[in-house]
Amino acid sequence: MARTIKTRLDSSSLASIAYDPKEELLEVQFRRTKHFYDYLGVPRETYDALMAADSKGAFLNQVIAPNFDHIRVEFPMD
Repeated sequence: MARTIKTRLDSSSLASIAYDPKEELLEVQFRRTKHFYDYLGVPRETYDALMAADSKGAFLNQVIAPNFDHIRVEFPMD
């Protein structure tokens, strides 16, 4: 079973990310809106490049968002 890697970020636009290498699923939480988005089919190399980027928000906007399908994740209210 693959382990999901979750990281809180010190970024002006991104609050946290979680990555499942087996599913190639990148989950991003945005700081301002608190919304979560899942980016599908993201290879490990792209995740590693995101983590190494000086600006993770810019990398997400320039590399990941235009090249990978994504969906907004809705969580049920308790």
